Amino acid sequence: MSTTDTLAAPEAPPSYRRGGGRVGRRTMRSAPVASFPTLVRNIPVYEIVPDEAVELIHQESLAILEDVGCEFRDDEAIALWKAAGADVSDTRVHIDRALLMDLVSKVPAEFTLHARNPERTVQVGGKNSIFVPMYGAPYVRDLDNNRRYGTLADLNNFHKLAYMAPALHSSSSIICEPMEIAVPKRHLHIIHSALKHSDKPFMGIVTSKERAEDTMAMAGIVFGEDFVKDNSVLVSITNCNSPLVWDATMLDAMKVYARHNQPLILAPFALCGASTSASAVGAVAQVNAEALAGVAFTQLLRPGSPQIYGQFMVTVDMKTGAPMGGTPEAAQMMYLMGALARKYRLPWRTSGFHVGSKLNDAQAGYESNMLMHAAILSGANYIWHSAGWLEAGLTCGYSKFATDCEQLVGWYKYAGGVSFDDFKDAMAAIREVGPQGHFLGTQHTLDHFESAFFMPTLMDFNSYEQWKAEGAKDHDTRGREKARNMLADYEEPRLDEGIAEGLRDFIAKAEKKLPDTVT
Repeated sequence: MSTTDTLAAPEAPPSYRRGGGRVGRRTMRSAPVASFPTLVRNIPVYEIVPDEAVELIHQESLAILEDVGCEFRDDEAIALWKAAGADVSDTRVHIDRALLMDLVSKVPAEFTLHARNPERTVQVGGKNSIFVPMYGAPYVRDLDNNRRYGTLADLNNFHKLAYMAPALHSSSSIICEPMEIAVPKRHLHIIHSALKHSDKPFMGIVTSKERAEDTMAMAGIVFGEDFVKDNSVLVSITNCNSPLVWDATMLDAMKVYARHNQPLILAPFALCGASTSASAVGAVAQVNAEALAGVAFTQLLRPGSPQIYGQFMVTVDMKTGAPMGGTPEAAQMMYLMGALARKYRLPWRTSGFHVGSKLNDAQAGYESNMLMHAAILSGANYIWHSAGWLEAGLTCGYSKFATDCEQLVGWYKYAGGVSFDDFKDAMAAIREVGPQGHFLGTQHTLDHFESAFFMPTLMDFNSYEQWKAEGAKDHDTRGREKARNMLADYEEPRLDEGIAEGLRDFIAKAEKKLPDTVT
């Protein structure tokens, strides 16, 4: 079955429902791939601490930037901070709280993220949330359950799966690294794959100024150069090196994207207990300072440009030094960061399904649930790493990708809130059936059976006998089968031939100028 089988969710497009079998599959191939609109959260956020505690963390973060300062290791960045009135000593920038908060206040609370297919355009910020697949894995766990290096074919496949998954709102970009392609040329093929195999929003490359510029040039070919000067079409990730260092590579990427009005995720990469103090609240105070410094810098580049306040915070196993996913402290820190983001009226990013498990097993499920629950209830707007993540991000799994995508449909419905639209009709059905009857044949049931409840296809609810007769397949096996079937059903959302040719020409010309090895 394809990814669109019987997965009900709020506001699902009519084409999402279909019959099964070969006839149903042929029908779906001739219909547009379903895609859920921006998730508008209709459940309250959960406040884990009182306002006074949030204010305490805020004040300590401001004091860190005033007293300790933050490194900006780039000459142009230092010149911009000096011109803005910050206290600068070599590469150390001490930022007065009034200057900091004035710059942060210039970031819009919400923005539109455009897709090449306008029907896939989404809103980020406020009560809006989007789900985005993982990023950056050098390895894949493939359709035969082998762990190996990722290839361009794998990356193409993951972009196809992201396109077909209705609850994913973006295709990300480096879902897995195409390791056979030379590093200086790799970014061209990553962005081409994201643009070719999906028509959803995508993510940029930040590993050098030149690669960021190539990303913007390719976006300009697809969207039009004038359009991308002022309209957001991609999101890019920049990480502060905790503790308190924004390096030249990240600052170069910021300069390219912010000046093009493209949102950046300003996200410290914090291994709590190693690159922060061994304290959840202490880590949050530090990470908040680092993120705010990055957000403020983008407003020196282009005031009013949309940005995303971010964090990636995992605790470190004090026995081994290994990062851990899915811990209660990681969830608690999400709630604190969400409260701070609301204080600053900033769109914010967290991670949903990032786990330490090596396999798509019970541990992966426990970790995923812990973190996604916190991401939803803390009000995150850009929920990254929402499909495929295994092994602390070293591996992207086909089975994990497919099973995560199905679970996202459930989270979409959960966060959409409880609807009372059919309550009157449901009460009428009780009166129609009366005592000792059943509701299976009522008109209300016939009208609502497809959409009333989340109906996953990968979770097995059959009897033991039926499960055994059908091969006694575990969840991981069913996930791989689902991914394989999704890929068999894939049809490319074709680009205009002139645009497609423009991208091919750009890549060919760029590759002639680039070496095959990193110098």
